[in-house]
Amino acid sequence: MPTVNALDSTLHYAEFEPAAPGTPYVLLHGNPGNAHSWRKVVPGLAGRRVLAPDLIGMGRSGKPDIPYSLADHARYLDAWFDALGLEKVVLVGHDWGGVLAFDWAARHPERVAGIAFFETFPRPLSGADLTPQAVERTRTLRTPGAGEAMVAGDNQLVRSALTRGVLTPLTEPELDLFLAPYPAEADRRPLLAWARQMPIDGEPADTVARIAAYGPWLASSHDVPKLLLTFTGSPTLAVTERTAAWCAANIAALTTVPCGEAGHHAAEDRPAEIAAAVTAWAAKEGLG
Repeated sequence: MPTVNALDSTLHYAEFEPAAPGTPYVLLHGNPGNAHSWRKVVPGLAGRRVLAPDLIGMGRSGKPDIPYSLADHARYLDAWFDALGLEKVVLVGHDWGGVLAFDWAARHPERVAGIAFFETFPRPLSGADLTPQAVERTRTLRTPGAGEAMVAGDNQLVRSALTRGVLTPLTEPELDLFLAPYPAEADRRPLLAWARQMPIDGEPADTVARIAAYGPWLASSHDVPKLLLTFTGSPTLAVTERTAAWCAANIAALTTVPCGEAGHHAAEDRPAEIAAAVTAWAAKEGLG
């Protein structure tokens, strides 16, 4: 699998059909995923050039000694895009990958052709946007000591995400592919840092401000088609109708497609539906 130099580290990525003509598709994973999170979706995007990076500190990418803030992730991802010379891309983002897609597009509007997104944060959240369980989990993760315990031992942060955050829990061999990049607790700092940045009720302030900053671009970019995929049953982002209604009222050039029941890590539960929705939307919008 290829890697590129990114600032003081490296970013690993998977690439499928690199010689395929037309628009490149960049798939951005969330926490605690990596490029492997898209393994079930990629076959449905056949015939396209598809790239899926491991975010900095995650998967096989380097794990430099940085805070792993949203701004850090954006800096390293910028370096990856620049190293590969990617232009006029379609971004597909889940969870924090959706945040990074919005952030990158708002800062590089001339380089984005379209954005598809699901189970992510198009705006800062309030506690009412989340299930009580998600609010409590975030509170636990932000508590000194309690958060560290979640990434100690057998790494419950990863295990719980991929057993409770999906309709069908992953088997131990499947889980091993997500646990393997983090053999020691020190390797798991990026996972905990992401989890602690959930933008709820104004905190953490720097993350909330960065997420709010791409709102004007989302509202005004009528020339960039966007696709919201919705799911029922997610244990993380509740009130789907409320979130979808906000997106419809505040995001320009938006198409919304329901994709059935799924957990937060919907690419595990509904990969065929995700790929089909992206493919149909891309064809309608002339995105190659």
